[in-house]
Amino acid sequence: MLNRLLFHRIDNSPLIIFRIFFGILIALECFGAIATGWVKRNLITPQYTFPFIDFEFIQPLPGYGMYFYFCIMGLLGLFIAIGFKYRASIISFTVLWTATYLMQKTAYNNHYYLLILISLLMCFFPAERSRSYDVKMNSELEINSMYAYVKWIIVLQLFIVYIYASIAKMYGDWLDFSTIATLMNSKKDYWLIGDILQQPWVHVIIGYVGILFDLLIVPALLWKPTRKIAFFLSLFFHLFNSIIFQIGIFPYLSIAFSVFFFEPETIRSIFFKSKRPYTASKFIIPTYKNIFLLGFFVYFIIQLLLPIRHYAIDGDVLWTEEGHRMSWRMMLRSRQGKGTFKVVDKKTEEVTYINPKDYVTASQERKIFAYPDFAWQFAQYLKKDFEEKNLEVEIYLENSLISINRKNYTPFIDPEIDLAAEPWYQTKHHTWILPINNKIKN
Repeated sequence: MLNRLLFHRIDNSPLIIFRIFFGILIALECFGAIATGWVKRNLITPQYTFPFIDFEFIQPLPGYGMYFYFCIMGLLGLFIAIGFKYRASIISFTVLWTATYLMQKTAYNNHYYLLILISLLMCFFPAERSRSYDVKMNSELEINSMYAYVKWIIVLQLFIVYIYASIAKMYGDWLDFSTIATLMNSKKDYWLIGDILQQPWVHVIIGYVGILFDLLIVPALLWKPTRKIAFFLSLFFHLFNSIIFQIGIFPYLSIAFSVFFFEPETIRSIFFKSKRPYTASKFIIPTYKNIFLLGFFVYFIIQLLLPIRHYAIDGDVLWTEEGHRMSWRMMLRSRQGKGTFKVVDKKTEEVTYINPKDYVTASQERKIFAYPDFAWQFAQYLKKDFEEKNLEVEIYLENSLISINRKNYTPFIDPEIDLAAEPWYQTKHHTWILPINNKIKN
């Protein structure tokens, strides 16, 4: 049965049109990042970009090099769309985008991580075998079919994303709609709809729809009787997100995924009327079956376990943030923090209080007081800065308080701990994060 499910051949029109959409969208994302100032704000202006811990060796190019970097990625997106040197283009983009993701996390977004995963998968898919420049240059490459596993890999990846996103919303502050009220508060100046978005009944609708949509959209798209209704609901949902939250290409990428849920012949008849239809041939299992199945199971075991790794770490992830990233915990909370960084000279015991504005941007400053890994990294950055002045120092974060979802400020970082001397653990709780007094249940 598994062989039949994964290795029978189907028309490849969904993959071909997705390649075109995907390439155009990532080109828009990369060129848009330059045009909107995202590159300047997050990769050029900062003295220090707060890369992912253990990936500090990946740094932005100096000067205006990151503009050139993003132009290259944008061009690669266009190459992917037209199928020009497809394999080299998609692999190059995946490497460059992954590096971009790792070199800064001030503007972290789960969607950036999803783009890594989809790009990685596209490296292995035969997306250039029709309607591509590569086929135009070498007609022997052209094939009008693909193995069904291409579809099911995308479907399963999306199912994991949506299911975990739905489950993560099932906690107190989402279910009492206070989180949604906080999210919508920043939209009150929106033309025409700003006042509507502040209404409690709107928050109730958004709260329940957010959970139910994520929970049911993939099964509804898979089931033929509900497919068209689910598609139009998906269209409305993602366009709503695009207008309200302005999150770049990702609502449109989510819409583009819909092509994998419709019958391949339907997609061919809409987008490629002149394309030769696929006629089922003899069922043949590929020679790489065992290698494929091993990679398939390893990849999806990681995808299933990584989002729930926070359950293996002491403390509530909503409070500690340990295990939050790459777990599809999207738009769940707001965090504000405050405190004072104190530097103590080990030899003279002289105390210096740091003004973070001398080192970081305004958006980075908000992060270093609200997120433990940012606080720890800033302490390491300060330590290195003082070492360059031949000073050995201890660094403390005093009066550390955070507020989650606009609740009362609560002590967060232990003021007696020298953060500069503390190690960082990827899979363990850091005891210098104080336990929450009024626990926010998840």
